[in-house]
Amino acid sequence: MASQCYAGGSKTLVWRRTQGLTLADETPILVLGIETTCDETAAAVIERGGDGQGRILSNIVRSQIEEHAPFGGVVPEIAARAHVDLLDGIVATAMKDAGVTFSQLAGVAAAAGPGLIGGVIVGLTTAKAIALVHDTPLLAVNHLEAHALTPRLTNALAFPYCLFLASGGHTQIVAVLGVGKYVRLGTTVDDALGEAFDKVAKMLGLPYPGGPQVERAAQQGDATRFSFPRPMLGRPDANFSLSGLKTAVRNEASRMTPLEPRDINDLCAGFHCETKLPPHDRMTGNVTVQYALESFRDGRGAGAGVASVALANIERNRP
Repeated sequence: MASQCYAGGSKTLVWRRTQGLTLADETPILVLGIETTCDETAAAVIERGGDGQGRILSNIVRSQIEEHAPFGGVVPEIAARAHVDLLDGIVATAMKDAGVTFSQLAGVAAAAGPGLIGGVIVGLTTAKAIALVHDTPLLAVNHLEAHALTPRLTNALAFPYCLFLASGGHTQIVAVLGVGKYVRLGTTVDDALGEAFDKVAKMLGLPYPGGPQVERAAQQGDATRFSFPRPMLGRPDANFSLSGLKTAVRNEASRMTPLEPRDINDLCAGFHCETKLPPHDRMTGNVTVQYALESFRDGRGAGAGVASVALANIERNRP
């Protein structure tokens, strides 16, 4: 995979391969990162030390939950307008908290998709402006690739590793072999985990965002009261499906209308319990994933371990 950037000095759009890219010296570098792909406006300053280790100097995140709550979900136009209103101040705060100036940056990075196009345009345009004004390289980052590589920044994780990525829009199992080298082992064939949580919350009359509301209700409920389907357990592939489980919750809820608080808690508990089983099944007993992990081990030599990493922001999607 290649990363898109502006070459400093010429202002010409160029392509630079990131796989195997090394710096000419060990001088520490600073990068400003911008994220506006959905309903959070964020900016961070990252330092790459002379020893190659990364350090987060600042990380400013502004949630838009209050803006979207009245509509029961993310409204793309509202999200884009909020990014316009908030991003300049968030970037300024991130730079101030990091104690650096724009002239010290070695590059500016921004999420360039996948995501809500309006928000992506806001973040990428802001990053382009900063890069052009300060004659600094611009790096357009793939949103999912950033998820895949984040454990190397926060946990100094070595390649290769197996990533379980669960968010509002994506549910995937990915083999991360190196920068720009990924193998998707499994993905959802319909709803993402976060999407299913939000839809179940909405059909049960719970406020947005649905993840924490469903989790909170589930803690008070009886997970054994309802018999819900366990989607795609034991299959040889590593894919996911949440649509049938979501429909089963809706059917039970329709049968009992009007719902009492106890009904809502029990429905959430049953749903919550069943959503935990597919990831566990895929990561621990699925032949596709296990074969890939064994292949990683063989490639690294006898006795070498391969880490499994889970990234999820479904239930903890809080302000």
